[in-house]
Amino acid sequence: MSTHDSAASPAPRVPLWNIANILTMSRLVMVPVFVWFMFLDGPWWRLAAFAVFVLAAVTDRIDGELARRRNLVTDFGKIADPIADKALTGAALVVLSLQGDLWWWVTIAILVREWGITALRFAVLRYGVMPASQGGKLKTVLQIVAISLYLFPAALLPFSAVFTWAAHIVMGAALAVTVWTGLAYVVDAIRLIRAKDGRTE
Repeated sequence: MSTHDSAASPAPRVPLWNIANILTMSRLVMVPVFVWFMFLDGPWWRLAAFAVFVLAAVTDRIDGELARRRNLVTDFGKIADPIADKALTGAALVVLSLQGDLWWWVTIAILVREWGITALRFAVLRYGVMPASQGGKLKTVLQIVAISLYLFPAALLPFSAVFTWAAHIVMGAALAVTVWTGLAYVVDAIRLIRAKDGRTE
């Protein structure tokens, strides 16, 4: 086979059921398991829910790295991965509010921002793709840490009050960054639309 023929050969097709997508689907499966554990009585079930949440959050990091390093990016993964992320954090926030551990207005503010920006990304796809910003990545980390702090059964610790205040402080930071990055994405979307329409500021 000539060098020209080798260069012209199409890239191998990425299988749908690759390790990255399997991890993404496992994260979706862990969501109802997490919710079930949260509604069982006792601090050890709460600890089990905490462990499931942390494990699911870790798979989010791993599947993204695997997809990029091993060239396993698929259209399915691009859609399923953010859905799995939002299902996990959304379920955790709602359950925490239902159980009185987190103010409802915080949960609503975060969910409106998350699903609103997701809808916005789809709405402006014909103009271009809005990549995740560094602020968006910081937002995700803060949300995961804050939710983890709320989930951990503070009753098992001798300094539960301090632990609870730490959860409130980190969640406050997460909420602030969540709102700020949401507004930044809206500004970016407006600029993207204006640039594609040939209008300049």
